[in-house]
Amino acid sequence: MTRVLLAEDSAVTREYLTYLLGEDPGLEVVGCARDGLEALEQAERLRPDLIVMDVHMPRMNGLEATRRIMERVPTPIVIVSASVSRDEVALTFEALQAGALTVVEKPPGPGHPDQEAGTRRLLEAVRLMAEVKVVRRWPARQRSRPPAAPAPKQDRLIRVVAMAASTGGPQVIAEILGQLPARLGVPLLVVQHITPGFAGGLADWLGRMTPLTVKIAEAGEVLRAGSVYLGPSGFQLGVTRDDRIRLARGPAEGGFCPSATHLFRSVAEVYGQVAAGVLLSGMGQDGVAGLRQLRDAGGTTIAQDEETSVVFGMPGEAIRQGAAELVLSPDQIAAMLRAMTRAG
Repeated sequence: MTRVLLAEDSAVTREYLTYLLGEDPGLEVVGCARDGLEALEQAERLRPDLIVMDVHMPRMNGLEATRRIMERVPTPIVIVSASVSRDEVALTFEALQAGALTVVEKPPGPGHPDQEAGTRRLLEAVRLMAEVKVVRRWPARQRSRPPAAPAPKQDRLIRVVAMAASTGGPQVIAEILGQLPARLGVPLLVVQHITPGFAGGLADWLGRMTPLTVKIAEAGEVLRAGSVYLGPSGFQLGVTRDDRIRLARGPAEGGFCPSATHLFRSVAEVYGQVAAGVLLSGMGQDGVAGLRQLRDAGGTTIAQDEETSVVFGMPGEAIRQGAAELVLSPDQIAAMLRAMTRAG
């Protein structure tokens, strides 16, 4: 039985979410908090297996509550949001950066056409994230200098970067992009598994973290150096031989649309040895087969290391199957990309 703490300031919504969570025989709501301070106190006292956390709450919001919980009693946290407004989405992704695992839109009320799908997404997220082993986030911790990334071969300059992630992805993508210069001489294509409706907010938030231009990919647009193209929900992201974005509606590949494997395969077919593929933190195996194809085509393939991955499933499987040529930390990945584009 997974013991869940619910933090939500609205009494009506709190009662509704408690009902939805209680309908799952594997979940038990052991506490309800009306604000972030209560969430922190109950997390320390009840030691739940997982916390479902609202973002906007009185006295202490979900971002600050997440920070303090991850410092004191590290617990898997699922952020639930009722809005995809710019300000709330920014707060939501900052909570992910502080240690929350994923974001899910609050299910609409009974009678709404999306109520069943929204409830399913919430329950799936809670069940999956409860299995993640989180670690303590120390406040104001000084980062030690990471080992230098291995030097790329002199002839290994690239024309495009494909990057993919799932759980734990937004924060590490932000970390890498934040270390890349505006003069980076290649485009970057990114697949991030995320709840429908949040891709636009993710693009806005990432755009604040990096000097690069970040946008949702549009079908047929020309790839431009120094731009980051985020795959939109419900479309497979790929490239054409005349350096344009290709979007295709479904079907899901390996359960995902956009799929990391679809992106890596497309990049392998078009760019081969002048491409780099980066597989980051995430649950499952999406991207592994595509990364293997990119490596077989002569491209440079990189997996995030275990120490820095929130979930080592996707990069770990890529390493196990020989799809990853290099295993690097986010700092090293950024250094390698700068070197391979001569932007370092």
